Amino acid sequence: MAITFLFLGVLLFAAWALGEPRLRAWRRERLRRRPFPEAWRKLLRRRVPLVRRLPAELQRQLKGHIQVFLAEVPIIGCRGLVVTDEVRVTVAALASLLLLDGGAPGSSARGYANLRQVLVYPGAFQVDRVHLEAGGIVQDRRLALSGESWSQGQVILSWDDALQGAAVPDDGRNVVIHEFAHQLDQLNGPANGAPWIPSPAERARWAEVMGAEFEALRRRIGAGDDDPLISPYGATDPAEFFAVVSEVFFEQPRPLAEAHPALYAVLSGYYRVDPLGW
Repeated sequence: MAITFLFLGVLLFAAWALGEPRLRAWRRERLRRRPFPEAWRKLLRRRVPLVRRLPAELQRQLKGHIQVFLAEVPIIGCRGLVVTDEVRVTVAALASLLLLDGGAPGSSARGYANLRQVLVYPGAFQVDRVHLEAGGIVQDRRLALSGESWSQGQVILSWDDALQGAAVPDDGRNVVIHEFAHQLDQLNGPANGAPWIPSPAERARWAEVMGAEFEALRRRIGAGDDDPLISPYGATDPAEFFAVVSEVFFEQPRPLAEAHPALYAVLSGYYRVDPLGW
């Protein structure tokens, strides 16, 4: 009898495991087909001006992604922040930019599979970090941050910084894009600047171009030269480089394509959009 129940349990689990992805896809497609609320449309126009530049098909995709995101991902206010539709729609819209797919109609195969919740503070939040100094000296540091992405499925944001990043769509600085690029990077393990790419040839090209561009930025910073586009923070490590250049890719595509054509090309291939046409 025990063996029978065990066998039945295995069968039920297998049926659930096989059916759950289909059920999730069906549920998401239903969400995408819902009429986009007019109040949200007004919030997009007012708070996320970058959306106005998108072609009609990508705007349609974006609205579908926003509806799925807000149905599945809790956005939680911290330190007294009240999470209004303004907060929810702004964060969801900027996060959803990274999921667009200009290659074909329909939803992108990418997604935030590990994401469990987004925590939003009113402003910069403080974290304690242990830092190893030269000579093996360990120091505790308290840092003020505008955003963090955790591989355990949390994104933490400063609302002040998220709002400012959304309001100025062409300065190459956007904390929401930055942190959600980290989430994509963390889909296949700890963030290392190498998000999952299915094609071996594209993975090799990504490693070649991103590695060369990262080292070139480090050399420029080491020589005391500022890059007019890429923040010095991108020289921290390959994961930060990927997140920083993702901000520039979406907000300053033409200067990036002109100054770093190979870098722009691999980012366009990965994100499957070409913001030069926006």
